[in-house]
Amino acid sequence: MSDVVQEAVAALNAKMGGQGFDGIAKFVIEGEGAIMIDSDGAHAGDDGADVTLTADTDTFRSILEGDLNPTAAFMTGKLAVDGDMGMAMKLSGVLG
Repeated sequence: MSDVVQEAVAALNAKMGGQGFDGIAKFVIEGEGAIMIDSDGAHAGDDGADVTLTADTDTFRSILEGDLNPTAAFMTGKLAVDGDMGMAMKLSGVLG
């Protein structure tokens, strides 16, 4: 597991405050790996998901740090979404 993925898992779990997510989402960080978010929280993995969000490392970090709104990232093409758009919107609330 890359350092970027490891740091992102820790940051996501901290943001979620020990709560899980009602669904299965996957973040693919280009060139680094993937993170799964589900009822158990965030963990490294590359399983099937209801929605998959793909971004480069800088975009993902900016979203996690609150410097970039996930919706704005999607609208400008920095974040790709594949799958359940409603689930992506719910996840945006978790990240904000």
